[in-house]
Amino acid sequence: MKAFSIERYGKHTGRLTEAPAPAVGEHDVLVQVHASSVNMLDAKIAKGEFKLILPYALPLTLGNDLAGVVLSVGSAVRRFKPGDEVYARPPQQRIGTFAELIAVREDAVARKPANLTMEQAASLPLVALTAWQVLVETARLKKGQKVFIHAGSGGVGSIVIQLARHLGAFVATTTSTANVEWVKALGADVVIDYKQQDFETVLRDYDVVLSSLGPDALAKSLDILKPGGQLISISGPPTPAFAREQNLSWGLGLVMGVLSSGIRRKARRKNVRYDFVFMRDSGAQLDELTALVESGIIKPVIDRIFPFESTAEALSYLEQGRAKGKVVITIEETIPPDAHPAG
Repeated sequence: MKAFSIERYGKHTGRLTEAPAPAVGEHDVLVQVHASSVNMLDAKIAKGEFKLILPYALPLTLGNDLAGVVLSVGSAVRRFKPGDEVYARPPQQRIGTFAELIAVREDAVARKPANLTMEQAASLPLVALTAWQVLVETARLKKGQKVFIHAGSGGVGSIVIQLARHLGAFVATTTSTANVEWVKALGADVVIDYKQQDFETVLRDYDVVLSSLGPDALAKSLDILKPGGQLISISGPPTPAFAREQNLSWGLGLVMGVLSSGIRRKARRKNVRYDFVFMRDSGAQLDELTALVESGIIKPVIDRIFPFESTAEALSYLEQGRAKGKVVITIEETIPPDAHPAG
């Protein structure tokens, strides 16, 4: 089968290759991948930024999102059958959706929303699960609370805004001048043009902040939280609690404690909690999200679609940081004749 893989860590090292078809375990479903999408996680994995906590064997097929059709199922699988249309974020130990085929554990898979194309469905799993695990699981966001989301026009931000609005929160976010009205249309109540204003001078008394940016934005975020508020990062630094959840070594836990000690100390001084979220697969949570998608509450946001042979270009485009929503890869030709990539 064709797959987009890396043989060594580094920037722009991936290429389209021939790879062996995946083995299918008794709890696995074998999926013919029709579409995938690229995430900053893929770029960071390729550059080796996660090799301490995600020790993949090389060569490694990249890819963390999929939509496709079940070809076969393992002997213990009960929820799916050949021909089912599905979508998923595979378990982090078994990524590899930039490929024609992938075997995925049954409990990571959900039925594809009936109202979406394969490309639209492939844009959702990682970012939608991130939104759910940040807002519902970690923040336990309540109606009437105020949430601030960095980078509202990005792949994660565009979905978090929609879910936060559905949960009844007051939503603020940042974006560039050109995207202000577009982000408001997603459901944000306050949109700060970061080219014109500094968010920390405008916002006050927020319950939750979600940061996907670097340490400067993370530290400034503490200034807008009310006492008892929560600062949640999906970009780090990771915490000792994360090390325990991942069953990492004592030594790595110590390293993560050191890396996050500064922001955790600053958070304690302001009576604020700091959490790091590294999203995980969950077919059950995708089922919850599917209901929201099929009812029109959450809508996929796609910036551009690339063919499979242009996966390297798709990653490069994403890394420029200008995408509005997700960047998608079509692996099986499913784009309608009258559809054209935006960009």
